[in-house]
Amino acid sequence: MAQGITLTQLIEQLDEADSGETIRLQDIVDNFETRGFGPLLVLPALIVVLPTGAIPGIPTLCGLFITMVAAQMMMGKSSPWLPQRLSQRGFSHDKFSRAVTRLKPWTQRIDKLLKPRLQRLVNPLSTRLIAALAVALALSMLPLELVPFAAALPALAITLMGLGLAARDGLLMAFGLVVVVAGGLFLFQWLFS
Repeated sequence: MAQGITLTQLIEQLDEADSGETIRLQDIVDNFETRGFGPLLVLPALIVVLPTGAIPGIPTLCGLFITMVAAQMMMGKSSPWLPQRLSQRGFSHDKFSRAVTRLKPWTQRIDKLLKPRLQRLVNPLSTRLIAALAVALALSMLPLELVPFAAALPALAITLMGLGLAARDGLLMAFGLVVVVAGGLFLFQWLFS
């Protein structure tokens, strides 16, 4: 990934953080706030895509976190802020570590694909539009938690768009939009068939 950090390094850095038995949302902000908003969208969305997303409450917690971060990104803030009550919420460090171990071969493959492309799509206007879309997708994760793994689809789109922002990869951001459209069409067909 361009700009100095890979997806594998992101998850390893969070896993290696000395956060005790629970990784709090504030730990994520503290570890990655200097790297911009991209990683702060990617990590909680990735947690929902992983098997950890099946733990009750995780999609809602991550959806609220993404909403807070993306809303601040939409407003042009330079660094994120979380309310105290939300910042102290978290998830099991042990379960995350096990997921990281299983996921590393895949993230290393993804890292090889990330590079700056179609950089015209990565501009301040598109960044704010992606942030607005991320807010809508994150909020959709809350009711989708009731259906096992349903929140993974919007989380996947947020992961792709966040990686695109972090790597300045407009092509990856476009793939994230394709996931949104495909997911919307699938949902529409499922609801009205």
